[in-house]
Amino acid sequence: MASRSAARPASEEDEDAGSTAPRTRGLLSALGLTLASTLVWGVAHLRVGRRWAGALLLALFLALAAAGAVAGLFFRSDLLQLAVQPDWLTGLAAGILALGLLWITVVIRSYQIVRPETLSLGARTLGVAGVIVLCFAVALPTAWAGYSTYLYRDALTSIFRTGDSRGRPVNVKDPWNGQRRVNVLLLGGDAAANREGVRTDSMTVASIDTKTGDTVLLSLPRNLERVPMPPGPARDRFPYGFTGDGPATPGLLNEVYQYAEDHPDVVPGARKNERGPELLKATISGILGLRVDYYVLVDMFGFADIIDAIGGVKIKITQPIYYGLEGGVLQPGERTLSGKEALWYGRSRTYSDDYTRMGRQKCLLRAIARQADPQTVLTSFDRLAAATKRAISTDIPQELLPAFITLSKKFNDGGQVTSLQFVPPLIYTGNPDYALIRRLAAQAVATPSESASPSPSASGSASGSASPRASRTPRASSSAEPSRQTKPVSLDATCP
Repeated sequence: MASRSAARPASEEDEDAGSTAPRTRGLLSALGLTLASTLVWGVAHLRVGRRWAGALLLALFLALAAAGAVAGLFFRSDLLQLAVQPDWLTGLAAGILALGLLWITVVIRSYQIVRPETLSLGARTLGVAGVIVLCFAVALPTAWAGYSTYLYRDALTSIFRTGDSRGRPVNVKDPWNGQRRVNVLLLGGDAAANREGVRTDSMTVASIDTKTGDTVLLSLPRNLERVPMPPGPARDRFPYGFTGDGPATPGLLNEVYQYAEDHPDVVPGARKNERGPELLKATISGILGLRVDYYVLVDMFGFADIIDAIGGVKIKITQPIYYGLEGGVLQPGERTLSGKEALWYGRSRTYSDDYTRMGRQKCLLRAIARQADPQTVLTSFDRLAAATKRAISTDIPQELLPAFITLSKKFNDGGQVTSLQFVPPLIYTGNPDYALIRRLAAQAVATPSESASPSPSASGSASGSASPRASRTPRASSSAEPSRQTKPVSLDATCP
């Protein structure tokens, strides 16, 4: 009797072991089918015979995948235009979150229909844990994509406002109003902690051909004196050119921005932080004899954050560049500059001058434009969005961003960038020949047919505000000497 009673528990143990193995295999099979349905919707449903539901899920999955592939391969330019429209971005963020919820629902339901009916507590726990892992694998990338889209939209709407500078709607069907060129004033602002206000030490007009994307950069030195002011209160106050805000300031071009911010009466009707850009746009428009449509102001210290966010910028240095109070040196060679180093590369005047650093600034912008590829942007998106919000201000309307995307595509398809700097020996900054500046600017942006005849821009209305002293001082001849650069040159030829 004792041997029988002893044999019975052993038999039950064998029976339990024999039933546990099929249950374990059933759990692993269920998790495998759930994983397959996570990768391709409908697999689990089709496996258990739920053909209609499985076919519907599979068709939906294939349609979404095909739509994404077709859009990415054949409609990339259209996607880029949609990517700068806040309404589409809102819809995209909502769509990403909805897709994530639907995907998680498919994962959970797939497991429910394929799991074994009888599982031990441990097996059930293991199965639930596996499904949770799969749900997280779906949720994390979709949540990140939705959050990144939100950050991008927030940065976009923070930097670019709706309507033009006066709040009027923009005609998106004719964004350039029939103009052959759009002119954007690029400003580098130096708002250091030990300095009051903003000093625009870098001022360049990017004149972009709206048909080809070809761009001419017209750069003005910060220390131009007696700049003619635009008609109105500013010219009434400075009829013979800008002389600054009292004897403590020298009256240079880079002071105009902050002067307008400090004196609202010279730009009536403009709000704070808009007075400076408005007056400087009008002033530079008069200097060059060209219409200035929009401006972009980049804070120099925020600019360093942008460089750090994209992992630095690669550039070739041909000679030592000294910077900082600690006596730092950027050594010659192929280097990857941090934000701080890139800032000093574009700002340093030690053993150099304003005009040399103006050239370095153009080369730095060229290097950033070439290296800021989509992969670099995506891998540091949150930092880049935050840095951009802090660093950039502009009056370019949101509605024009798709048109600017189209221009950038034209440029990437073969557009050229040339540069003309109005610096010595071409222009004497202490007593500039503004008529020569306007004439050369007009020639730089003229088409071949226009350049064959005299340009009316050479005698713009701004010339009436030049200083009487300037008219009596000997000027440079209109036919410039051979050593002077009077025509735009390619940045590929001037940058190392």
